[in-house]
Amino acid sequence: MKKINTLILMILSTGVLFAESPRKVETLETGWKFYNADETTAQNITFDDSKWESVRVPHDWAIGKNFDMNIDFQMVQVWQDGDRKKTIRTGRTGALPCFGIGWYRIQLDIPAEMKGKKVFVEFDGAMSNAKVFFNGEYAGEWPFGYASFEVDVSKFVKFGEKNVMAVRIDNKPLSSRWYSGAGLYRNVHLTYKNPLHIVRNGIYITTPNIAKNKASVAVKATLSHPEQASKIAYKIISPDNKIVASAENTDVSKEIFIDVENPQLWGIKSPNLYKLDATVFDKNGNKIDNTQVRFGIRSIKFSRKNGFVLNEKKTIINGVCMHHDMGPIGAATNVRALRRQLEILKEMGCNAIRTSHNPPSPELLNLCDEMGFLVQLEILDEWQIAKMENGYNKLWDKWVEKDIKSAVHRDRNHPSIIMWSIGNEIEEQKVKTGKETARFLVDIIHREDPTRPATAGLNSLKKCFKLSKIPYELDLSGINYGISVYSTLAKENPKMIFYGSETASTVSSRGVYHFPVERNKNPFNEDYHVSAYDLDTPPWGQTPDEEFMALDDNPEYFGEFVWTGFDYLGEPTPYNPGTPSKSSYFGIVDLAGLKKDRFYSYQARWNNDVKVLHVFPHWNWEEDRLGRNVPIHCYTNYDKVELFVNGKSMGVKTKIAKSENPLERNRIMWNDVVYQPGELKVVAYDKDGKKAEEKIIKTAGEAFTTKITPDRTDIIACPKDLVFLEIDVVDKDGNLCPRASRFMFVKVKGAGKLRALCNGDPTDHTPFSADYMKSFSGKLVATIEPSDEAGEIQVDVYGMKLKSNTIKLKTRKPISIK
Repeated sequence: MKKINTLILMILSTGVLFAESPRKVETLETGWKFYNADETTAQNITFDDSKWESVRVPHDWAIGKNFDMNIDFQMVQVWQDGDRKKTIRTGRTGALPCFGIGWYRIQLDIPAEMKGKKVFVEFDGAMSNAKVFFNGEYAGEWPFGYASFEVDVSKFVKFGEKNVMAVRIDNKPLSSRWYSGAGLYRNVHLTYKNPLHIVRNGIYITTPNIAKNKASVAVKATLSHPEQASKIAYKIISPDNKIVASAENTDVSKEIFIDVENPQLWGIKSPNLYKLDATVFDKNGNKIDNTQVRFGIRSIKFSRKNGFVLNEKKTIINGVCMHHDMGPIGAATNVRALRRQLEILKEMGCNAIRTSHNPPSPELLNLCDEMGFLVQLEILDEWQIAKMENGYNKLWDKWVEKDIKSAVHRDRNHPSIIMWSIGNEIEEQKVKTGKETARFLVDIIHREDPTRPATAGLNSLKKCFKLSKIPYELDLSGINYGISVYSTLAKENPKMIFYGSETASTVSSRGVYHFPVERNKNPFNEDYHVSAYDLDTPPWGQTPDEEFMALDDNPEYFGEFVWTGFDYLGEPTPYNPGTPSKSSYFGIVDLAGLKKDRFYSYQARWNNDVKVLHVFPHWNWEEDRLGRNVPIHCYTNYDKVELFVNGKSMGVKTKIAKSENPLERNRIMWNDVVYQPGELKVVAYDKDGKKAEEKIIKTAGEAFTTKITPDRTDIIACPKDLVFLEIDVVDKDGNLCPRASRFMFVKVKGAGKLRALCNGDPTDHTPFSADYMKSFSGKLVATIEPSDEAGEIQVDVYGMKLKSNTIKLKTRKPISIK
């Protein structure tokens, strides 16, 4: 491994030069060796790892392997799903080999000039039960796979020599209710600091007083040896890279207040970010440590009357729940994959993320800060009473306070975070002692960050309000799937602040439509798919239409977090008991990142900046619906819409705002349409009755070729800058073939490689790492990983009776600062 490079000097647009920091940080991405089994001597310096696999970290050891429904075959009762007895469960954790033991080893060149420094290894997350060894010696451990932690390896380091770090991972079976990923799935950093330094996550920034022309920024720093410091010098840098305030604190252990004139507030549509530059000086006036922390100037308030208020403006939460996997990329953190997910959600009008049910990667929170998303950061899915045999209940006694402090301290400077969740659907809702446990956790939150409220996702509503009384310990009461009691809870608890912490749970398969079209609370189909008419849910769930109606009729609830934004690996409800499904059906967007029809239902309600006109289903039914009824539905925010079938008007319709039927409130329907091949056309009219937009769906002909569309064309020559190609099967006229299930090969050459294929089909067991896969409902997504060398990437797509297609992508060198 190369020696650590000198950090690049940061030059601001004002011409101000910030000198090189006394601390050095290196992200350990390459040089790792991996072995997916146990080795009793793998921590030893002399251990021979030459035959181990070379990997790049972040690394998820399971994601590219074969699916096997026996991997997570269980006989279990899941009370959260309403099980009354033990039943077979398959696919619960994605049917991938993410459990077991794995070892990582890396050689590190520690320069001789670093002697006298403190040396730390920082893990953003290791799944799970990580034990760290440095030069053969045990250095530290952290069992919770979602926690970030630091290990001080200073006493083990050999300066000026090669050093060996080994990490043993033991991801135990029956420890997760969804796909956890496995291994060093988040970034690892090597950090050098002077003995006097700002400790990890040791800067705490709040903005207690904000006026139109001035904001007060409160800063508190925690030093390793405060008695050795003479002062801390602070500079605040504006979003446009200007120093707008500075101050010095000689009483280094106390909080200091710094005024910023004419503050640029952080908000959903204007996510302005400041930086705090902190420099520590010793008693001799020497610069000993320096770091920078991003923050935002913003105010948040919650009340029963006004709900959530951001910067003195009432704001409705239009949020989604998100698990941490990124579909075919798995759990290994990738900023581009995360940004793509957030871009799609932003387009929908989503403004908030619930990190269900665990602390996310730092990169996700950085993106939420930058892109203007609000965040409910959820920390725990389980307390002392077990959901899973090897779940968090095994860690509770020794680790719960450490894990909460780790999450809060790491993330409390993110302006995007507006609340901390201490639990989701926890078993303690059903016992009297739940109140004391909740109070214990809430007290930790209030002590470590008094600026944000504590909440939880509650679903055993009768018991938790009457028996455990957990809601009375919370600042905000999150209600999961409680539309039938929204009104009752609000009336019985007039001072309590409510919101929908987990809503809907509508299930659907993109592009698949079943008949008859009717509301179904326990769907089953022999193709193991769920109808995309968006009328199917598990027994506890609601359609989007039903949730919208409940929120409209109960304005005391300040918003919702829909389950879920994207499909995720594991939990294949409603096909849990012994089926081929490996991933969920809950997503508004499928596992490949392709929008389901439901996307447009939420966009029409949430995104006031775009006009929405979306009609479904497709119009290729000659094989099974010729001359039969095919209802037509439309999601829109136009005033009126007219449907034409082969040129004949089916009538002008509008949504009915006060209807008792939630479907009539939220969508426009023509239920008596008889299928004949040809053309569907919907025409939207504005409030003045003028034609505003039209959409046409044609009956597609035979599959002829593919259409390849990249998510973007400005691509950096870096393995982390992934490109997502949507591959559509089309006829000779370019119409999507919506029922095409064509087996295709995707070959990549040049300055990149194929990272993964995914079609969004929960029942497809083709490994994501294969270079072949069937299209699903006419579509397939290829993820391309550029190489470090700039050049051209050529992607060829082949399939039987399909004209081959090629796309060429150019990559460029990253722009460097000199």
